[in-house]
Amino acid sequence: MPNYYSLIPAAGSGSRMGGETPKQYLSVLGRPLIYYAVAALCGHPMISRVYVVLAPGDELWQTFDWSAFSAKLTPLYCGGAERFESVRNGLGEIQGEVGFEDWVLVHDAARPGLSGELLDRLVAEVGEDPFGGLLAVPVADTLKRADADNRVLRTEPRDGLWQAQTPQMFRYGLLQRALSLLEGASVTDEAQAVERMGFQAKLVAGDITNFKVTYPQDVKLAELILSGAKA
Repeated sequence: MPNYYSLIPAAGSGSRMGGETPKQYLSVLGRPLIYYAVAALCGHPMISRVYVVLAPGDELWQTFDWSAFSAKLTPLYCGGAERFESVRNGLGEIQGEVGFEDWVLVHDAARPGLSGELLDRLVAEVGEDPFGGLLAVPVADTLKRADADNRVLRTEPRDGLWQAQTPQMFRYGLLQRALSLLEGASVTDEAQAVERMGFQAKLVAGDITNFKVTYPQDVKLAELILSGAKA
């Protein structure tokens, strides 16, 4: 039986948030934003270990208390300039600990709304899939294509379009190979790297509460969602 591992790339600066504090360490209800991703993954019984990929010069991680998750949590100081580089470097670091057929769930540090129910659903629907899969939600809003002056160029059809979320779950060997074959190209998520190999990842229905904190106003929304979850 394969084991399940999780990897959280957290080496970025979160430039779209503004400010000097990297996004993953912004305070959300008194805890760093990344805490909620760590807690969700470490708290799931099927996840054997959670690896957090940090920037080599990260000095903030150790300023927080992670002792509650010490049985499962391992920081890796090998992050890259881009997300896919951090994931690729992290996979290289754990090569001796994870089997070729084991599953790796890559999750964004800035998605604090991941629930045990969503993890259960992802594992259940992807666990026997030959290629892997990811949480995602169907696009509900009307999509507009803009021109150079930010005027509507045309309306894009949304039929069949999904908004990708995380975790994205792939076999260790497949994901490592997909990322190693990029040859200088850049991808925005793991599923895109697997697509480039000709494989089709399975879309698993996620939830809008599993959104990604990207802009300053998103912090308040995250606090509202997390406060509701605790109520």
